[in-house]
Amino acid sequence: MRGVNRFTLLGKAIRIDSTTISAISSGTIRHRLPQFAPYGTFSIGNTQWLSHSLIDHLGISNPSVVRSIGGVMYSSAAAASLNQHVHPDELPRAAEFKPKEVVLYQYEACPFCNKVTAFLDYYNIPYQIVEVNPINKKEIKWSNYKKVPIVTVEGEQMVDSSDIIDKLLIKMHPDYDLNGDEEKKWRGWVDQHLVHVLSPNIYRTVPEALESFDYITTRGNFGFTERLVSKYGGAAAMYFVSKKLKKRHNITDERAALYGAAEQWVDALKGRKFLGGSDPNLADLAVFGVLRPIRHLKSGRDMIQHTRIGEWYSEMERRVGQPSRISGQS
Repeated sequence: MRGVNRFTLLGKAIRIDSTTISAISSGTIRHRLPQFAPYGTFSIGNTQWLSHSLIDHLGISNPSVVRSIGGVMYSSAAAASLNQHVHPDELPRAAEFKPKEVVLYQYEACPFCNKVTAFLDYYNIPYQIVEVNPINKKEIKWSNYKKVPIVTVEGEQMVDSSDIIDKLLIKMHPDYDLNGDEEKKWRGWVDQHLVHVLSPNIYRTVPEALESFDYITTRGNFGFTERLVSKYGGAAAMYFVSKKLKKRHNITDERAALYGAAEQWVDALKGRKFLGGSDPNLADLAVFGVLRPIRHLKSGRDMIQHTRIGEWYSEMERRVGQPSRISGQS
């Protein structure tokens, strides 16, 4: 679930009438919606609308969930002994890990891609960005893996956001304990809970859905026509899909669920600056990464205003710092 499936759009016009809206709302539309969001395609007649990409990024990984919504739319260099594990607080930045070329294939608004960029930025690992067109995905035709993020490190392909991060960290710190109970628990919480509350919030109302798709299509690799079709078609479809997801995940109040998740995270800090202590660990970076695409949407603004997460988020922004991406690809 750490990737986004394809966004396929066939046909030349958007058709949203009362019959279509009813079909979307009732979940009778069959497979696939565009890779619109950070967070699926469905077809009407011969027209393919949106692609699984968003479903995956929203944490809709359970096949029964996909079916239910008609397929519509995640070492220290000086270890004293083999029995000693590196503590996150002891990790230096990537001083010894200096690959000649790191390339990230991504969608700018994808929360799982943002997990990877948060890691790369924090550890000052220079990387090039290839923004993938979610319609034809020509930028990753070379790969058998048809989701993002994909990272290549000097030609070696890595996929799945959590696995990418694990492999990169082990390259930097071979003795790092990836099975630390607290860190592992909260990294799992990000993929299994936090991402599930995002879609119902960012598509909660029609204006919010339009705001979200304006962000997605403005920053994504879309052509002019693709951008218009994706913005309005995607916003309409995801507005109704979000209601299905809300029901599926037993969410009665979208904002309450988002605020609750934010407060749960702050409680997990137990007064520490970060879950990792004085420095962020992988769980801190994961939470920060998936929240980064919504930070300046209404849902993100509301979250900062109405919960205690703002101080931690601002400190994470400061510690992660400026993107370490380099020019050369786009």
